[in-house]
Amino acid sequence: MSHSESKGLFLGMLAGAAGISFAFVCWKKLGIPGYFIGLPERSSVKDSSTFQNNQGAVMVLQGRQLQMLEKLSSLLESVKELKVEVQYLKDTIPKLEEQIRDELKGKNDVRRISPQHRAIKRKKSETNKGAVEYPSSEEAESEGGYITAHTDTEVESEDERERKRLNVQSTKVAEQGAELLSILQKADTSHCGCESDKQEGFRMMLDREEKFGNKVEFLWRLARAYGDMFDMTDDVEEKKNYADNGKSVAGKAIQLDHSSGRSHQWFAIMCGYMSEFESVQNKIKNGYLFKEHLDKAIELNPQDPLQYYLLGRWCYAVSQLSWIERKVAATLFGNPPTATIQEALQNFLKAEEMRPGYSKYNYVFLAKCYKDLGQKVDALKYCDAASAIVSVTKEDKDAQKDLEVLLASLRP
Repeated sequence: MSHSESKGLFLGMLAGAAGISFAFVCWKKLGIPGYFIGLPERSSVKDSSTFQNNQGAVMVLQGRQLQMLEKLSSLLESVKELKVEVQYLKDTIPKLEEQIRDELKGKNDVRRISPQHRAIKRKKSETNKGAVEYPSSEEAESEGGYITAHTDTEVESEDERERKRLNVQSTKVAEQGAELLSILQKADTSHCGCESDKQEGFRMMLDREEKFGNKVEFLWRLARAYGDMFDMTDDVEEKKNYADNGKSVAGKAIQLDHSSGRSHQWFAIMCGYMSEFESVQNKIKNGYLFKEHLDKAIELNPQDPLQYYLLGRWCYAVSQLSWIERKVAATLFGNPPTATIQEALQNFLKAEEMRPGYSKYNYVFLAKCYKDLGQKVDALKYCDAASAIVSVTKEDKDAQKDLEVLLASLRP
């Protein structure tokens, strides 16, 4: 029984006892005049007939009075028993409070509170009209279908509640983690699939962005999906939107975890995509961002050939900057970016070394570097290697176009 319930029962019994006492006082004040107690005065009797009638009425009233007095006596006895019960509750409640406090403090792992029940005997009142039985208030409530005995109550400790809360929380985290893992696996599979697979993967990621948009592993894959959509469309505005949104998502991933190499990688790629639609000033700015984040990605994840291929592309592009573009870069940023064909070649070779036949485009750029260095034989060798790779993706098809132009310049 809780403290509030014990207090309520205690107050309820007091109210019941007060009601019985109040009824007795009203009976004394309003119920029967004083002369019904004894015989009437003879001076008030005018004739024998009247006296006899009055005498009969008095005796009837006396009989009723005796009945009521006996009932009242029984009620008063019940009140005494109620007082005893109330006193018992008053003595028990502090002990209950102490036990509950001990339970909450973790002093007892399991303590069952089960106050002893006290049985109240029924009182029987014998009258000249027969015996009348009056149950106690506790028995009366039991006969009416109410619970009167204290059932054993196990008070759950605070530690147990905390363990349950943590278990529920752990279950939710585990379920969410399993769902996230499934989504990441599907995203990786769709990225390696055909165009329809990539489109389906992109839609799936967008649908889950609100739920998992604070997870780094989810965000850089979403940025990658934006990159897939960028590659598959030819519409200029769509390309720009995909690049812009992808850059924003990758930037958020970096803010959440600056040590995520993939986040830096895809932020760099999106900067490269954005440079296709920017002014000369912003193009150069994105070039600086590209190099900064790509270097960080290589530092964090040096075993990915894609990053060396991208760095080779950056070095090759910088080596091809015009004199005017270099002057603009120097004016805006102080020091213009610098890179050589030889540096570009070394990065392309690094990607090929890590994964032979890495990509058709990697072979094309190897051929370009050797051509620019005047090594025509090596250039043709890598052109042949590129021609042996079947064009499947849009990037492969773009590489094939560059390859045809390159072959035309190498062969007489």
